[in-house]
Amino acid sequence: MEIFDDIGYWSEVKLEIVRKYAAAYSRILAARREPSFHHVYIDAFAGAGTHVSRTTGQFVPGSPLNALLVEPPFREYYFIDIEQKKIEELEKLATQRPGVHVYHGDCNQLLMDEVFPHVCWRDYKRGLCLLDPYGLHLDWRIIEQAGNMRTIGMFLNFPVADINRNVPRRNPEAVQPEQVQRMNRFWGDDSWRQVAYHRVPTLFGEEDEKLENQVIAEAFRRRLTNVAGFAHVPPPMPMRNTQRAIVYYLFFAAQKPVAAHIVGDIFEKYRDRMA
Repeated sequence: MEIFDDIGYWSEVKLEIVRKYAAAYSRILAARREPSFHHVYIDAFAGAGTHVSRTTGQFVPGSPLNALLVEPPFREYYFIDIEQKKIEELEKLATQRPGVHVYHGDCNQLLMDEVFPHVCWRDYKRGLCLLDPYGLHLDWRIIEQAGNMRTIGMFLNFPVADINRNVPRRNPEAVQPEQVQRMNRFWGDDSWRQVAYHRVPTLFGEEDEKLENQVIAEAFRRRLTNVAGFAHVPPPMPMRNTQRAIVYYLFFAAQKPVAAHIVGDIFEKYRDRMA
């Protein structure tokens, strides 16, 4: 297993976006008085903390390292990964600053049981959470819990490339059962079927055809507000590969309008680079 992931240009842009918002977020929360907030950073698919750029071949700071370098610092950090070798690298980073907690295992369980309980509204805790799965590896319950807590601002990778690989362009009944299960888990139920397909006329009658990525992403954005309970979800940033194909959408969701406004401004600064 390679400890350090190779990342494309689009992932480097994502890291810049998250880093810029994390710096603004920490600056605002650290300055709060009466009441003062205890603000934390959560990375559920943290990796080894460092990546290798496919563009330059050089090491690139990952989101955990970027977060640790933010000034003023977060009060605590929660890093999760499922691979032992990456956990060992994260533990090396954890020695550089107090208040760093490293967890080895499935983030879906660890977030619910070990991390989110430490970010309670009544304790004046607030958190910035990065949910950046490699594919459909996230449970909707995590997203919904983050919204219900009212203490979490969240960046989320919506993995349309994985969806497109496993959900056919036509005939939703042809989706493999295991892929249906993965989609249901990520989406929260099977309502994605009604969202993803529409009926189109053909020479042989009507057939189902999958809708465009942006239609599905917009439906998910509405779901973040109407079901998960996030008050503010700006239009997501489409992240494109070198062939200009969208590999995922980067969502942001929060309870405060100022948070969505800051991220919206950051998204706009990078949108041309992803066009």
